[in-house]
Amino acid sequence: MTEHKVSKGSRLIAVSNRTAAGQESRAGGLAVALWDTLADTQGLWIGWSGRILDFPSNRAKRSAEDGVEFALTDYSRDQFDGFYLGYSNSVLWPVMHNRIDLAVFDSAYYRFYVEINEKFAEIVRHQADEADIVWVHDYHFLLLGDILREDGWQGKCGFFLHIPFPAPEVFRAIPEHRKLAKGLCSYDVVGLQCRKDLANLAQYLEEEFGAEEQPDGKFKVEGRIVHLLHCPIGIDSEGFAAAATKEPADRAATRLSRFLGERDLVIGVDRMDYSKGLPQRFEGMADLFDRYPELHGKISFTQIAPPSRSVVEEYAQLREQLDALSGRINGDYGDLDWMPIRYLARGYDREEIAGLYRLAKACLVTPLQDGMNLVAKEFVAAQDPQDPGVLILSQFAGAAEQMKEAIIINPYDSSAIAEAVKQAIEMPLDERQDRWQTLFDNIAQQDINWWRHRFMTAFEGVPA
Repeated sequence: MTEHKVSKGSRLIAVSNRTAAGQESRAGGLAVALWDTLADTQGLWIGWSGRILDFPSNRAKRSAEDGVEFALTDYSRDQFDGFYLGYSNSVLWPVMHNRIDLAVFDSAYYRFYVEINEKFAEIVRHQADEADIVWVHDYHFLLLGDILREDGWQGKCGFFLHIPFPAPEVFRAIPEHRKLAKGLCSYDVVGLQCRKDLANLAQYLEEEFGAEEQPDGKFKVEGRIVHLLHCPIGIDSEGFAAAATKEPADRAATRLSRFLGERDLVIGVDRMDYSKGLPQRFEGMADLFDRYPELHGKISFTQIAPPSRSVVEEYAQLREQLDALSGRINGDYGDLDWMPIRYLARGYDREEIAGLYRLAKACLVTPLQDGMNLVAKEFVAAQDPQDPGVLILSQFAGAAEQMKEAIIINPYDSSAIAEAVKQAIEMPLDERQDRWQTLFDNIAQQDINWWRHRFMTAFEGVPA
């Protein structure tokens, strides 16, 4: 694949809530995707500093690391509560994941959302010029492009949505849905994870704004042309495969092997979030042990679930639910020398996780709704080609569109989860190898650099 370079004289200006500033390891995620282009173009990454102050501040502190510059700003406590915990994660996150029932529609939250989008737009205006390419990431900044355009910004500006875009009738549940969509249409390129997301957004724009479809994925919306781009994000497949064979990976696998003995490992790795389907997954494992007593003591399920946004009530309730479920299942099915479920509410380093993936006979990736889910791709990358494990994947993960050789299941169906686990641990070696090879070839071809190249190339058709 030819490496994409931005136009001579233009810089990449990346905008995201979180950045890679100060990270000891920049492996994976946006850091891998953006770092080289930022460094090559003397670009800039704008984001939140991670600091919460008692007062608002519009200051952006500049710093540099390994050839990449950062402009980081602080949030006040009110801004963090209203913008981040409030509108971003109590309105947009649940609605985009089809959980309208969990959304909290508070008009004060939206005011803070506008305030932070205006704040970041002001930083862009001060730090960038119109020869630069501005690439904005995720649901925190749906309005930023429109704010820039209203202020006269004529430069190239793109947006990538890392989470799903829901069906039009679901998106309309947000009181400010038209303002958010108008913000999206102010970008030149809008990248979406899977074809369903693109179809949902296109249908919404056609129904709500009378959008007219143009050639090559472009839509004319109220006089502006916006390119809706199917652009599934990948991983650093080569780097993750290498991480799975390094010493930290071996150490982590050895530690877990002492507990496993001769048992087969089934693993799950997810942020503790209601979109990940963790209670349903636990119930699926209970169903397995109930249906197949002969598997008692033969397999062990380990779920790693570091807490996420624990100050939000729904997340605290989820943790209580998982604590209760794991205790019940272990009490019902466990024995003196066997714990059916090991549930670890903490995070592990990337290389340690890679080692655990490589050890596992099967991996459960069963979100109720997910933009992509990179755990599925990381699990495949970490496998031993001679003896690979089996991926069990939700039909509602964006990754299912690309990874059809996984065992695809309905995550709401506990019996389907149980049968998939049994199928995975009993699958013949040649079938496991065939499935794995096809999956690996796909994630290696459509990796994180392919994703970046695909998105950046879409700017070539945008008038300067």
